[in-house]
Amino acid sequence: MATQRSGFWRFEYQRYRADRAQNLVQQKYENQDCALYSDFREVTSRPDIDAVVISTPDHWHTLPALEAARNGKDIYLEKPLTLTVNEGRVISDTVRKYSRVLQTGSMQRSMLLFRRACELVRNGYIGAIQKVEVSLPGNNRACPPPGSRSRRRKRWITSSGLGPAPHEPYTDQRCHYTFRFIRDYSGGQTTNWGAHYLDIAQWGLGMDDSGPVKIIGRGVFPKTGLFNTATSIDFDMIYDNGIKLTCRTGGRGTKFIGTEGSVFVNRSGW
Repeated sequence: MATQRSGFWRFEYQRYRADRAQNLVQQKYENQDCALYSDFREVTSRPDIDAVVISTPDHWHTLPALEAARNGKDIYLEKPLTLTVNEGRVISDTVRKYSRVLQTGSMQRSMLLFRRACELVRNGYIGAIQKVEVSLPGNNRACPPPGSRSRRRKRWITSSGLGPAPHEPYTDQRCHYTFRFIRDYSGGQTTNWGAHYLDIAQWGLGMDDSGPVKIIGRGVFPKTGLFNTATSIDFDMIYDNGIKLTCRTGGRGTKFIGTEGSVFVNRSGW
């Protein structure tokens, strides 16, 4: 399914992307069956659809997921699962209530090198785990100067684009990739890359059904400009078994440190 006339921002560019996606599908299957919609509820209410993929900006994950579950659909929901912890709790409870299946998109679990690294850790090749270190990249987009509104337009982002976020005038930086550096919509690189490499830490530790019992740390936040997610983070996650995970800006990867050695892994290798 594709989005017609911008379920997000009402511009011709969005319609162009929707039409292009539709054409690709119809060429692949050599038919005209791919429909376009401007409201996700038209998709989630269709009785002939079994499952949906939700890959909207982070702040728009919860409402489509809830509608899908209530209408009996299984769900593949892109990472990070939600914008807030509370939204994640609501989705989890709703999925259980309607007996649906939900998978969070986390592509690194499908990559052999990450599986191999976690197999080594979980099978004791580095001894008893003492500590885990996660490094995340810094922001790859610059903060605009004070008052900057690149390509300001005399329009407002539509309610379908904002969802539960505050009403704001349109600027390109609120859209597409850079939405993730504005806290109304995302959590910056902590939830972007952190959703990947913290997930590998969870996997290697065998903590998929649990998590840390304490999180302490700090972040450095911009004082000017439109972007307001942390540009640098440094925090510790303490697990009930005493293992400490440190997460800091600088680099990219997950390192497990044990009594007999260590394993480091990222997308370049392990």
